[in-house]
This record gives sequence, structure tokens and C-alpha cells, in this order.
Amino acid sequence: MTSPSTISLTPQVDTASLDLRPSDKALELRDTLVDFMHSHVFPAEHDYEHYRRQAGPDDHTVPPVVEELKEKARARGLWNLFLPAESGIGQLDYAGLAEITGWSLHLAPEATNGQAPDTGNMELLHLFGTDEQKIRWLEPLLNAQIRSAFSMTEIAVASSDATNIETRIERDGDHYIINGRKWWTSGAADPRCTLLIVMGKTDPTAETHRQQSMILVPIDTPGVTIVRDVPVFGRYDQHGHCEVVYDNVRVPAGNLLGEEGAGFAIAQARLGPGRIHHCMRALGAAERALALMTVRAKSRIAFGKPLAEQGVVQQQIAESRIAIDQARLLCQLAAKTIDEHGNKAAAPYVSAAKVSVPRVALEVIDRAIQVHGGAGVSDDVPLAAMYGWHRSMRLFDGPDEVHLRTIAKTELRRYA
Repeated sequence: MTSPSTISLTPQVDTASLDLRPSDKALELRDTLVDFMHSHVFPAEHDYEHYRRQAGPDDHTVPPVVEELKEKARARGLWNLFLPAESGIGQLDYAGLAEITGWSLHLAPEATNGQAPDTGNMELLHLFGTDEQKIRWLEPLLNAQIRSAFSMTEIAVASSDATNIETRIERDGDHYIINGRKWWTSGAADPRCTLLIVMGKTDPTAETHRQQSMILVPIDTPGVTIVRDVPVFGRYDQHGHCEVVYDNVRVPAGNLLGEEGAGFAIAQARLGPGRIHHCMRALGAAERALALMTVRAKSRIAFGKPLAEQGVVQQQIAESRIAIDQARLLCQLAAKTIDEHGNKAAAPYVSAAKVSVPRVALEVIDRAIQVHGGAGVSDDVPLAAMYGWHRSMRLFDGPDEVHLRTIAKTELRRYA
């Protein structure tokens, strides 16, 4: 039996060197972004939603107001902030900016060319693309001339374990032939989407984590079929979340991203910063939900006094503030670790953030819905749509259970 005196305890984080302050440049960008949100983004939300309602769920054209916002954001230097090589800031600095864009999830990320899945795809092309691939795909993406999609998840297998992927990518002379069925290929319904980054198996006999590869597939390649747009809690997003069939799709061998067998490693490089960006945007949504809840509590009268004077509502507001601030610090720690030590060292913190932040966002949004009463579940306020998206966060980019497994393994290794 192990006694307490035989266990060697070590600090999880070196707090002596933990500096989470943003750079001066990030602070300037923050001020500019906050002004942009209030001056342009929030006023544009009505036009965006009106266009989408009038167009209907089967129409995936981008509302014109989005392109107008892009021009204004780019003129203010709020462009490609997610990519250090373009912005000159690190992940910690960008984390605070990503949170602000989360205040208006449908508009602000795209207005600043920081929308998923394009950001992750641009990171991959920047890190692993050939010069030819960068000229053909990365430059147009950085200029928001095209959009892209990431095609990994499959309908027939548990994609939480990427080694399950069944899509085949087979060499045939100077080409590769792709066969498979994917879904949740976000962005593929957008008429501006011209590129699919597809993950599949090039060698099923290889070592488990060397079987997969990634390949660049123009969306208009013969054999690519967009089967349907999959709704999220009954809602159809403008860019779509698509089921896609690849039937003998033939692309040049030069379209391979990186080398054969590197697909799993490339995917991990893509998901590290991307998960933190998702989490920070989710905190932005939680902040907006808390703001809506607070304003509603102060203005709504029940039983002769404002809801804000009810003890239970005060407790909900206080619990929300505590949870958001705790989750933000965890995200900042993960981002700082990426900046200083890379994705691998940050993996346990990224996993912890990916589990905790959606939970916090859902709790805060749920409280805000409750304080709003019937209005909270209507489309008169954005809370219902926010809840559906952030519930989905507990699944995409790895379900909670996978991230908890990663955290547990890290902890067990510390006391091997």
C-alpha cells in the first residue's frame, strides 16, 4: 500500500514564469475590434438574419452584409489575426481577440477572416503546403477570395478515434483515387467553397498512426457529390455541414498534403490552436449571454420587483461570472503554453479547456434562457441558437470523453 509520504508531488504549472498579459499590439487590436463590434457588427446582425430568413434553409449564399463587414475589418487591420505569420501576434494574444469575435459568432469571425474551418485549413497549408499549393489555395484563402472545408468525420465509424477512418486514398500512377463517404464537412455548401481537405487511408497495413494521409480536392472534381446539408438542432447554417460522397475521385499526386502516412500528425497540428480558438469564441458567447441575462434581470418585474433583486437570480449571475473567468484563465494557460512550448506540451491544457468551456457556456446560456422565460427559447433573442451550437461543441473537435481520456493519461504518467 502506498503511503502519502512516498508520493512525490510536483507543481502542474510553473506559475513563477506565468505571464498572461497581452502584448501592446494585442491591446491596440482589442480596442479596435471592440469598437468594430459595436459600430458595425452588432448593427449588421439584423440584416444578416433577415437575409437568411428570406433566402430559406436551402440557400447558402452569403448575405451581402458579410462582404461589407470584411472590407471594413480589413481596412482597420483586423485581418488574419489567427495566424502568427500574418498578424505578428501569438496564440495568447489572439485568444482575447477570438473571444470578442465570439460575441457575434455568425458575423465577426468571418468578417475578420478568422472563421472555421478556413483558419485550420490555412494553418495546414502554411505549415505543410508546397509552394504550388500555397499559391493556388493559401493565398486566395488569406485574401478571402474562396472558402474551404475539412472532410474527416465519417458517418459509418466512430470518428472520435481517427484511426477508424475508412475512406481510401490510393495511388494510381501520377494520381490518387479517393473513395469514401464523409459528413459534418462544414463549409462545403457555401458557393464560395472551392477546396476540400480530405483525410483517408493510404496504407491500411501500416502502423496505426501512419495509415492516414491528407489530400487537397477541388470541390468541382468529378466524383465529388454533396449529398445534403445536415442541420444542427434543426438549424441550417449558411455555410452548411455536409454529407459528401467521394466516388473514384481522381486528383494529381501533387495534391497530397505533406507526405503519405502523415495525416494523423497533421490533424493534431491543425486541432491544437483551433480548439483554443473555438473555446475562446465560446467564452465570448457566454459573456454575451451573461450580459443579456443581467439586462433582462434588471428590467423584468416579477412579484413586485425586478428579477435582479431575487436572490436566486443574483446567485445565477454570480456563478456565471465565476465560471467564465475560471474558464478564460484555463484557455489563456493553454494558449501561452502553445506559444512557449508548442502544441504537444499544451495538449492536456487544450483538452481541459475543450471539456470545461462548452460546459460553462451551456450553463450560462441556460441560465440566461431561464431568466428570459418564454422569450429565451424563441428567436427574438439569440440564446436558443447559441445553446444549440455550443452543445455541439461537446462533440466536434473531439468529444468530452476523448479529451478526458487524454487528461487522465497525462495525470497517470506523472505518477508512473
